[in-house]
Amino acid sequence: MLRVTLVQGDITTEHVDAIVNAANSSLLGGGGVDGAIHRRGGPEILEACRVLRRSHYGKGLPTGRAVATTAGRLPAQWVIHTVGPVWSREEDRSELLASCYRESLRVADELGARTVAFPAISTGVYGWPMDDGARIAVETVRSAKTEVEEVRFVLFDERAFQVFVERTHTS
Repeated sequence: MLRVTLVQGDITTEHVDAIVNAANSSLLGGGGVDGAIHRRGGPEILEACRVLRRSHYGKGLPTGRAVATTAGRLPAQWVIHTVGPVWSREEDRSELLASCYRESLRVADELGARTVAFPAISTGVYGWPMDDGARIAVETVRSAKTEVEEVRFVLFDERAFQVFVERTHTS
């Protein structure tokens, strides 16, 4: 039975099997969660991402997909990188956002990961409204067919944490 837990804090300090990175398609680091994971995890993560770019993802990782690398110096075994969609008023991209969570859990299953920490994908600079992002995250994770035993949503600030608390009790 999948357990969903919520933590307010820094995802890079979570002791889990896999940490999910809200990456950009280049896989070569960026701002927000992506930058924090690359900084704290060290050069091993960037090197693993460069190998992926040279081998399978020459044009970058497509939105909604996920791929794993080492976690470097993070207190996890793996980082699962997923590219969230940029929010749009004109186009419903919620299926792409849901795909980020499903694909990350699929990769976690392939790795044998039992505990996975997720950020609130696309709710930062990609502009996804927090309430809708939380709804999609919680509903998608709860309905996923996975061997993962615990999904931990790690929310950076109090506002995001409270929105996820509300969503976990209403979904």
